[in-house]
Amino acid sequence: MKSGRAKRGQARSGQARAGASPAAEPRWLVPFVLGCLFLLSLLPLLSLARAGFAGLVSGQSIGVLTEPATFAAIRNTLLTASGGMVVSVAIGALFAFAVGLTDVRGKLAFSFAFMLPMMIPPQVTALAWVEMTGPASPLLKTLGIAPPLGSPQPLYSLAGISLLLGVQHAPLVFLALKSGLSASPRDGVEAARLAGATPFRVFRDIVAPLSAPGLIAGAAIAFVSGVGNFGIPAILGIPAGIEVLPTLIYTRLASFGAGTFGEIALLSSLIAVIAAAELMLQQRALAGRDYRIIGLSGANAAFSLGHLRLTVELLLVAILFFVLVAPLAALIASSLVPAYGVPLNFQTVSLRAYEEILFRQSMTLKAFGNSMFLATTAALGLLAVSVPAAYLMTRRRGLLANLLGILIEIPYALPGIVLAVAFILTFAAPLPVLNVSLYGTIWIILIAYFSSFLAVSLKPVMSAFLQMDPSLEEAARLAGAGFLRRMRDVILPLVAPAAGAAIILVFLIAANELTVSALLWSAGTQTLGVAIFNLDDSGSSDLAAALSVLVVVMVMLLMAALEALAKYLPEGVLPWRN
Repeated sequence: MKSGRAKRGQARSGQARAGASPAAEPRWLVPFVLGCLFLLSLLPLLSLARAGFAGLVSGQSIGVLTEPATFAAIRNTLLTASGGMVVSVAIGALFAFAVGLTDVRGKLAFSFAFMLPMMIPPQVTALAWVEMTGPASPLLKTLGIAPPLGSPQPLYSLAGISLLLGVQHAPLVFLALKSGLSASPRDGVEAARLAGATPFRVFRDIVAPLSAPGLIAGAAIAFVSGVGNFGIPAILGIPAGIEVLPTLIYTRLASFGAGTFGEIALLSSLIAVIAAAELMLQQRALAGRDYRIIGLSGANAAFSLGHLRLTVELLLVAILFFVLVAPLAALIASSLVPAYGVPLNFQTVSLRAYEEILFRQSMTLKAFGNSMFLATTAALGLLAVSVPAAYLMTRRRGLLANLLGILIEIPYALPGIVLAVAFILTFAAPLPVLNVSLYGTIWIILIAYFSSFLAVSLKPVMSAFLQMDPSLEEAARLAGAGFLRRMRDVILPLVAPAAGAAIILVFLIAANELTVSALLWSAGTQTLGVAIFNLDDSGSSDLAAALSVLVVVMVMLLMAALEALAKYLPEGVLPWRN
């Protein structure tokens, strides 16, 4: 009798350590999560593949693949993405090595400031740099160093697009490389130093080889992000007649005609193929190499810079000044002058642009309302999917968890322009039974946001579930609590800080999004990103600058709010924290 009780106790104890059993889950949980992921991930991709295949079979759209404009767009896409990758690796690696390996001061401040370009919308980055350079720059005119009138704008070029893609995506390289540097073997570095190795020899023989995975991964992510970026090539490339694949898709959709859906499906497939090829090259570069680390790791592996520390710190500050402070200062200066090209002084300073944006411009007020609605609804609504998905992925290991992970990561990994086309093809026709079309409404943008940002919402929640002891929930289950009661009284209170971080992160990204909404918006559904692009495109640079400044202020306040919550959040949730 005692032996039977002991065995049952051991079984229950083992079950508590492993997590909740499938019997502890309600029957609707797995179908609910899989159904949501089918709608948000698999169905749009199937629609994209079907439209592209139909266009090839019918021959109606295949001509787009042989047009000179397509070849030019492919060439420009590869050139700008590759150039941007080189810039991203150069800047991101420098900051990662300095913050992750050396004894520079103010590491948190450097990381926080360096992450800002990634959080700022790409069209705002492009607009800020345009306002900072060229003969009509109010900032340069105020300083008396503006180029002569009639001089070309240097950023309206392939090199300019590459430079700004590099600045925008350098934080991605920084994040990928910094996580690997934190695991540098402390005892191996100390042993090499005791053996008389110079710091350069230690870096070359120990740190650099172990940094290769993060560096390769960061470079691949920067390239793929550059391939799918719409905001920067749109602001800089369209005025110069330079088209990349995302802007080519945008112009094809704007000039809607016979076979348009098939054409944009094929062009989107080209972007997906380029992105997939780069990721395959990344895997091939890492194949056959063993990067496992044996020994202790940690901050003690940092290099002491000695008398060079101040020089390195000043170099980092100078880079942040040119990639962040100066462009934002130019943006602010442009928002305070009455017309483009007027120098800023006490006689010309004006708040008219802000008055127009905040009180008179119905278009911008509508865009602000749409973005707040979309960002808030996406941030809150995604918890209804990310919490059950994280629960299943941590409690059910194996095939189901892998399938859920793939379905969640695919939309996030795809370029936004490809995802937007997939949703156009999915919801262009009226919905079955309801006979209602979502295309041209704000709801198609919301569903696309759900798909695109689910991975962003999942990461903090997943981290909280992994750090939570499953025996707490198991004890509640054995006491008779049902799933919803356990979720309400045990699980949600424990994951609440991470859920709050997920809400702010999704809101931060969704409120400024452009690439997805650029193809999905229509009259009355424009977002802040679309409004900034349209204002600049129509020549209202002062209004575009004012709206961009307000967006940057909102981004900084939200990031500051996340930083204030840092001590309540699981490790790894805030990307700028070491």
